[in-house]
Amino acid sequence: MNIVLDRVGLNFRSASAADVNAIVALVESAYRGDVSRKGWTTEADFLDGQRTDPTGVAAIIAKPGNRVLLGEQGGELLACCHLEKLGEACYFGMFSVRPTLQGGGVGKQMLAEGERLARTEWKCTKMEMTVISIRNELVAWYERRGYHRTGVFKPFPYGDERFGIPKRDDLRFEILEKVL
Repeated sequence: MNIVLDRVGLNFRSASAADVNAIVALVESAYRGDVSRKGWTTEADFLDGQRTDPTGVAAIIAKPGNRVLLGEQGGELLACCHLEKLGEACYFGMFSVRPTLQGGGVGKQMLAEGERLARTEWKCTKMEMTVISIRNELVAWYERRGYHRTGVFKPFPYGDERFGIPKRDDLRFEILEKVL
């Protein structure tokens, strides 16, 4: 099914346990395998294996202080993100947009709604995320939306296939942040 995003935009809601399989399918399609190459967020050139799994997504949904936000239109899941309240900060992750819709404004809407929830519902003063540091195009996309590189790095979890199977040995995460 080919969805054309209309001017109305996305409808947002929090995920429930019933949404786990759809979320996993969306995240995998946005980052892994050949279907991910239809969008610009693919990690297929430097990671094989899975990006997430049903057990991990279900645990996030069930954990207090966490929310998986869904962006839908016409009952179809188009985008999602994970929000976690960390005191004054909110962690933003698992950000995924259907590959065929990337570059069309869906991601901007999803990010803005995540920031709005963090600011208004959780009273967070900043948003934080981790991005694989070699993803220059992705980092630039976030910078255009007010995020900045912190220069703080975290190691990639080599050897833990729950996060993928690396094709190169220079992967690491960098923390990006934005004042809300």
